Amino acid sequence: MTDTAALTDTFASRRYFRKFEAITTHLGRVAAVMETEGSLGREDVKILARYIRGLAYTFKALSMKYLLVGRDTGQFFGSLAIDTTESGFPVFQELLVMANDAQQAGAHLENMPGAAALKDQMVGQIISDRAIPTRLQFALSQRLYYEELQRGHLFWARMDPRIDWVEGFEGRRKYRIHWAVYDSQINLPTVYVLELDDSGRVALPRDERRWPEVQRHLMAQSLGALKLLTIARGFDESFDHLHPKRLRRFHIGPMYSHSFTRQTGPIREVLAEAKSPPGEDWALAWTSERLESEQVREERAGWFSSVEREVFALDPFSGRGVDTGATETQRAIILPQRPFQVLSDRNPPGFASVRKFVVSPGGRVLSY
Repeated sequence: MTDTAALTDTFASRRYFRKFEAITTHLGRVAAVMETEGSLGREDVKILARYIRGLAYTFKALSMKYLLVGRDTGQFFGSLAIDTTESGFPVFQELLVMANDAQQAGAHLENMPGAAALKDQMVGQIISDRAIPTRLQFALSQRLYYEELQRGHLFWARMDPRIDWVEGFEGRRKYRIHWAVYDSQINLPTVYVLELDDSGRVALPRDERRWPEVQRHLMAQSLGALKLLTIARGFDESFDHLHPKRLRRFHIGPMYSHSFTRQTGPIREVLAEAKSPPGEDWALAWTSERLESEQVREERAGWFSSVEREVFALDPFSGRGVDTGATETQRAIILPQRPFQVLSDRNPPGFASVRKFVVSPGGRVLSY
């Protein structure tokens, strides 16, 4: 069961957003390190960077929306709700409300004074009334929030599939499709990358029938509870002339923090013992799943024709592929130096096979 908490304290809310501002910056560096090591391809890194930037913009917008939380702004406005169990991220409802606000951002901005006018009014109130212009600050924060939404490029509750041509022209073409969702079941951002062959007559991006069907199918299957094998087989059987060769899924999170989340297990003791200062009290999990096609078999389709069906390779070690539904699953954790030192000293069971990416005070990322 998901536990949620509202960040009603001004300083706690601002610490939370500063924490994620740093984390999203580190994520890009972690992806670059993984590319250097060969565990991520260049195109995967470019795609991930796009969604990580979107996450950063989303947190920036929400930080403006809730900038004056806990202060007397003259109206009830609520506070940010976060999932405090196995997420640490804002709850799914926050992104739905943000998407609705984005649709009406233009109308809100038309009826608001400009940022310069609001700042002039603040100065006047401070000088003449010798009072903190809280309500004007709130008005400015909301204007900045809507301006951020209007700029776009944020991470939304769902990011519909985009397609890039890789190679090939007539007869056989290769494409890379990527999309993302904010999984409502676990309150975590999840990114998908699918590489496929297209043997259809009309190129997939220009096919007015198949491409919308592909988009709908992929979004409907974008659930963290579904195994990659289930998603890939369902796609393969639904589209006779599309052949999924490689499917990857990236789970960004959970984020653990002794100050904000109620984690269980070894990570709880690690963060408690580390007693890290504000800004360094966190650890972020990162999970990458990969499913590869290892061969193709022919299957009859009607009396005189046949279609290609993919045979996917599962993890050969200890039969775990059957359980995970993937060719390979890599788990990693990103954390500052102080919690990492405690983690190394305690060496809890289950963490030996987890990749550790350690962030130095200067922002450099080291891999262990």
